Amino acid sequence: MAPVNQDLPVLQENIKNVIQDLLQILAQTSNYDSAGRPSRDALASDLTTLSASLQTAYRTAAAVGPEPGVPETLIHYVENGRNPDIYTREFVELVRRMNQLMRGKMGAFREFRDVLAREMEGALPEVKEDVRRVVEATGGGGRGRGRRGGIEGS
Repeated sequence: MAPVNQDLPVLQENIKNVIQDLLQILAQTSNYDSAGRPSRDALASDLTTLSASLQTAYRTAAAVGPEPGVPETLIHYVENGRNPDIYTREFVELVRRMNQLMRGKMGAFREFRDVLAREMEGALPEVKEDVRRVVEATGGGGRGRGRRGGIEGS
């Protein structure tokens, strides 16, 4: 789990203040009297307060930095009005396909290593011990694993 930034609660409080200021402006504009001076002064005061709250939230957010864990592509996906669960499902399917492909490649390279080792031992008996050491260092079986896991006839 990622460490929690100490400024995060402060940022959350700043965002709550911005929301509160926006609600106050909403109330002022719904009761605005174009002819009355008190409404204009109150609205101007609330707009000034909102500006200060936004600046404070911006400075705190810059200090906190980007929050890890939420991919930017997911944010764009949600901003475009799509369901994040569908994004997650598609991402999991993509990772599963990539894992299967990688597993297949790893198996093919393992088999190639073993075939190459057998052929090198047969063609160059003087390097048999070196080949066996390389196979064991790369995760191959060596003795007693038979044809699939190591060098044949070990």
